[in-house]
Amino acid sequence: MIVGVHPLAGFDKLLHYRVPDHLAPTLAVGSLVRVPVLRTLRLGVVGQIGAPADFPADRLKSVAQVVHPFPALTEELLQLARWMAGYYACPLDGIIETMIPGAVRSGASLKVEKLLGLAGRLDATELAALARRAPQQARLYEFLARQFKPQAKALVLARLGVTAAPVTALVRRGLVTETERRIEREAYRDEFSAEERVASVPPRLNEEQAAAVAAVTSHLSAGRFNVTLLHGVTGSGKTEVYLHAIEAVLKSGGGVIFLVPEVALTPQTVARLRSRLESIAPDHKCVVWHSHLSEGERLDGWLALANGEARVVVGARSAVFAPVKNLRLIVVDEEHEPAYKQDETPRYHGRDVAVYRAKLNAAVCLLGSATPSLESYANTRAGRYSLVELRRRVDARRLPHIDIVDMRVEVARSRGLTTLSRRLADAMRDRLEKREQTILFINRRGYSSSMLCTECGHVEECAHCSIAMTYHRTDETLRCHLCGEHRAAPLTCPKCRSPKIRWRGLGTQRVEEAVRRVLPRARIERMDTDTMGRKNRFREILGQFRAGRIDVLVGTQMIGKGLDFPNVTLVGLVDADISMHIPDFRANERTFQLLVQVAGRAGRGDRAGEVVVQTFTPQAEAIQFSRQADYAAFAEAELKLRHDFKYPPYRHLIQHRFRGPNAEKLKFFCEQWARRVEQHFGARLELRGPSPAPIEKIKDEYRWQIWYFTSSVTKVIGELDRLRGEFPWPNEITQVLDSDPVSLM
Repeated sequence: MIVGVHPLAGFDKLLHYRVPDHLAPTLAVGSLVRVPVLRTLRLGVVGQIGAPADFPADRLKSVAQVVHPFPALTEELLQLARWMAGYYACPLDGIIETMIPGAVRSGASLKVEKLLGLAGRLDATELAALARRAPQQARLYEFLARQFKPQAKALVLARLGVTAAPVTALVRRGLVTETERRIEREAYRDEFSAEERVASVPPRLNEEQAAAVAAVTSHLSAGRFNVTLLHGVTGSGKTEVYLHAIEAVLKSGGGVIFLVPEVALTPQTVARLRSRLESIAPDHKCVVWHSHLSEGERLDGWLALANGEARVVVGARSAVFAPVKNLRLIVVDEEHEPAYKQDETPRYHGRDVAVYRAKLNAAVCLLGSATPSLESYANTRAGRYSLVELRRRVDARRLPHIDIVDMRVEVARSRGLTTLSRRLADAMRDRLEKREQTILFINRRGYSSSMLCTECGHVEECAHCSIAMTYHRTDETLRCHLCGEHRAAPLTCPKCRSPKIRWRGLGTQRVEEAVRRVLPRARIERMDTDTMGRKNRFREILGQFRAGRIDVLVGTQMIGKGLDFPNVTLVGLVDADISMHIPDFRANERTFQLLVQVAGRAGRGDRAGEVVVQTFTPQAEAIQFSRQADYAAFAEAELKLRHDFKYPPYRHLIQHRFRGPNAEKLKFFCEQWARRVEQHFGARLELRGPSPAPIEKIKDEYRWQIWYFTSSVTKVIGELDRLRGEFPWPNEITQVLDSDPVSLM
């Protein structure tokens, strides 16, 4: 027997090996094996069984070990890996390593405990004889005879103070049984606090929800591949549609993958899923999957899915690779979120991989969002995806009223920059008096975005990156949020020695300080990367907020989406312009999505909500469309612009990024490469650049980029990859091809 193996050894090649007879029964496509590669044993995955008829089998080396008695990857996951390798121009072994958890690759086994139980009975005479001949065996027998169920062997031996020898003797005589039980790690029991549990009784669906569920279940019943975009306003009950679809799949014996964009959103989603699943099958398990799990927890979850013990997995981006059996449904919640795109090799997009995996399984991929990505929305207009809409909030709740505050007027009124407008401050006082809650959102941590000398114009910048350093008032430091560099904030300008060096711009610390001045009696918490260092701190604060022990929550984008707090009636966007003025063609789309998503946190209970948006550009389209939550009108206007400039979704974009320590050398080689690409592709590929990246230097490395526009990634990415392999790049220049990039910074 000959097999082709993809070795995880840093090169992208299928190698062939002979299989010894004693290993053949446990080996299949997808099996994890150890094989000799250049005098060392390396891990690999079996990619095919068999070889061409004239293959020189007599010179082949042998497979040394089959790591697990079951395949680590299914055939469809191997197909998915090969597609990803071609589409994202990355090595196949790197994708396989991403798909298989480290504990599985290392050959870790189940954590089990041995149980002792009584198998036979002794009468009084036999027991007395045993006590005279072997007193320890008798003590052990008597102890087990008093138990109602099998007991842990380690516990029994410790309790009685005996060795394992009496156990062996009693087992040999058939008086005691020794069995094994898998030990569940706490990942599935302690992941959720009691305050995150929700009632398992499903609410009654409204007409729109019922129609959405009917549309999705009809696709499930057809047993064919389908992608459905569920576009529902915030608070319209999209999660309830997901849950009904999952119930339908589970009742038919299928499996489900449920993706959420942020690990922080997972507990709330899983709590609702688990509550509902308990009503269907009390012993059913919902596996949690995200990067914060230990290797042991990830192993337990992976094995539960691989052996069919669990049929639902919920988690962040990498959960798309979970080994779910009979996969019938993949849900991608908040499908527009940039967090689904991985920013290191392999640079895959979780949403797009989910669509392709659903295709391989003839399954349904359900994409959900209140503000869908323009790529997904354009696919519905082109007929490639189905579209289902929820236009109203559940229980006829009104969308929050949105006030746009022109901060230019506020600056003129206060004769200087102000953090909180009069309108927002008054609204916060009103909510505090009514014992209602407020969320304040600003997408920048720290106290202020920079320090500026008003005398000479000097701005404190990072010595290693081409960005201004952020001022943190709590410890009076300047910090670079790209490389981590920090130093004490200067008292005078380093350039002209003037004492007139001041902070400029806003950050979460400064907003928190302003709130404490306006509401001195309020209970205030701040949530950003700086305050979330301790494990489970995010869940602690959200638990306190849900319990009403926090009046005002100040935070960055981690509180801007997906969270449901009925007592929140006011949301303030302190600086709505931050995301609008970055050099990225998606800036308007991101701003609109952010405003609508954050505004959607208000008025989710019985009381009406209000949103106050502070901006210096109130006339901007993204802000005006978000005021009415008018996605269709915004998409129409934005898609027209994209069409005029032939930006995605009308063409695919491939970004080529270059990094190096020498700016001139980097520029020279990028220009040489660009000429080589133009000569090779001609009119088949539109090239823009090379040019410096918007952030030109990070961690002492300069950054350049080229954009390639094409109608089809698969038609050009392979050629680009081969071409760059033939080009003489200096060792100090690093380069990356990124298909369908999300961030252009």
